[in-house]
Amino acid sequence: MCLEPAGSETVSVIVPAYNAARTIDETLRSVAAQTHRELEIVVVDDGSVDDTPAIVRGLAAQDPRIRLVRQANAGVAAARNAGITASTGRFIAPIDADDLWHPAKIERQLAVFRQGGERLGLVYTWFALIDGKSQVVQLRHQPRHEGDVLARLAFHNFIGNGSSALFRRSAFDRTGGYDPTLRARGGQGCEDWKLYFEIAEHHCFGFVPEPLTGYRDLPDNMSSDVLQMLRSRDLCTADLLPRHPELAKAFRSGRNRLSRLLFHRAIRLGRTKDVMRLAVSIGRYDPAFLAVVIGSLPLSAAKGVLGRLLPGGGYQGHSSTAFALLDPL
Repeated sequence: MCLEPAGSETVSVIVPAYNAARTIDETLRSVAAQTHRELEIVVVDDGSVDDTPAIVRGLAAQDPRIRLVRQANAGVAAARNAGITASTGRFIAPIDADDLWHPAKIERQLAVFRQGGERLGLVYTWFALIDGKSQVVQLRHQPRHEGDVLARLAFHNFIGNGSSALFRRSAFDRTGGYDPTLRARGGQGCEDWKLYFEIAEHHCFGFVPEPLTGYRDLPDNMSSDVLQMLRSRDLCTADLLPRHPELAKAFRSGRNRLSRLLFHRAIRLGRTKDVMRLAVSIGRYDPAFLAVVIGSLPLSAAKGVLGRLLPGGGYQGHSSTAFALLDPL
């Protein structure tokens, strides 16, 4: 087993930021408070028009580890890639500009790396869901996937966000980086999942079984755009599946899983338009699965969705989907 030296590794923290003035101060303070002190903290301002750059400069004046890089707005993938290019550490730790870290996060991830050997390419932590006031609202994320995780990642992004992972630069260099073309193709949202999958093609994963990342779930998060998230997954799958046709079933089942999660979330939040858009999207992708999803709803909710999908119910342009609902086989 190849052991890493303890305590001396520089970790490059990459923070993409776009109009993040509300949260960037708290995020950077949580990064700067890490018990592992050997950090370079690269904030990439992605064309902000608020006070984000001024806040970062103020913090950089207090902590020389913080550095600001500015670019015209190009999206989160391009910002992360720019930050990684501008950094030098052997380990890379991305964090979004509204998320938070426990002070021991990096230290405990490096401890897993020290025991894991060179084939270990990425170590993730569990996360706590936090609200706009940084209060924990959910502690359900407890995956234990480690080692060869490629098939599991084809099914779903069990890491769950872009702020929990710590990975080797050498592992990142074997990938295509964060994919900026997803934005150009109208499908931002799954850049993290695609990168994790490409790292898993050549490396093992490890994890720290503690919720050391605070993932902020807000209405204006990228992941709240439900159709864009599904399109993003579809685009990534189209890129990845040709290399791994043996994982076709996992990719398909995972797409259905994500669409069902988004569907139930839209119902819970009362977003009727999203409910209907998702129903149409699911029906086009897998009519039989749409029947399963609607069949699992309470009768009143199922009738409401069917009433809108069926001809005369407001979605007349999708009668084929409605017929599939009634006779999925």
